Amino acid sequence: MKSAFDKIAAGLEDAIAFADGDTDRARVATVDVRAVRAATKLTQGAFAETYRFPVGTVRDWEQKRRLPDTGSATLLKMIEVDPKGVEAIIAKVR
Repeated sequence: MKSAFDKIAAGLEDAIAFADGDTDRARVATVDVRAVRAATKLTQGAFAETYRFPVGTVRDWEQKRRLPDTGSATLLKMIEVDPKGVEAIIAKVR
């Protein structure tokens, strides 16, 4: 089993490699917001209203001007898996 030091050292080596242009070792989880929304067949405005996002934020995500934060990315992944289930939960907590 690796020690905490070994794990930290490995992470730093990966970060340095990434900074030097080696993207092979980088793991960046992203959500294709446009694809998630398109799968729901909703407009940007309807998607934003349904899932309680500001419409400008949805627009910025789709145009790659901003990335979703961790919580938003998690919600978007949940919408991708079960949009109707997420809608039902949101309806209960509104």
